[in-house]
Amino acid sequence: MTRVGLLGGAFDPPHGGHLKLARLAFECLNLDELRFVPANSSPGKSAPCASVEARLAMLHGMLLDTPFTVETIELDNGTAGPSYTVDTLETLSKREPGTAWILIVGMDQALDFGNWRNPARILEMASIAVASRPAFAGALPCILAPRQSNEWSGIPGQVVPLPGTEIDISSSQLRERLASANTSGVALNFLPEKVRAVISSENIYR
Repeated sequence: MTRVGLLGGAFDPPHGGHLKLARLAFECLNLDELRFVPANSSPGKSAPCASVEARLAMLHGMLLDTPFTVETIELDNGTAGPSYTVDTLETLSKREPGTAWILIVGMDQALDFGNWRNPARILEMASIAVASRPAFAGALPCILAPRQSNEWSGIPGQVVPLPGTEIDISSSQLRERLASANTSGVALNFLPEKVRAVISSENIYR
């Protein structure tokens, strides 16, 4: 059984917080693979500012010399609308039977999990690893709380903890700073060099 972690998002842009979370998950969950899964767009959010091509270039650049890969399933489905996790898992489960899947999310996403499309079906196909975030605290929703476990056995439907990254930055904050030409701020140190290079060459977020 191959243990695969899925880290989804717009990655607009990808940054050091994403990378640190991936490293924590890879080690703590004893994963065989970890895949970044860029979305066309996230439900309830505006479309990404950067093009698909630019976001992929930034991701591939950031992941050079790491054990992580990019899974483009949500970009390859031929639709321009929101990407839904349940649909992604349905396709992956059919494509790769016998694989154990675990979603890597922040506490902010976990608190909203009951509002995701078909959360019960998601838990039939995958487990969830929840990384702590200081700005988001509270009890997990009732669909997740009874499923908590200290370790992931590989079976679907478990909810396991991950340590937080201690990196208090988001893609939206980085976009705002880039748009205002505030490129000297400490926050931009969280943009890997190859991500900065794509932003500069494509003139994104200005």
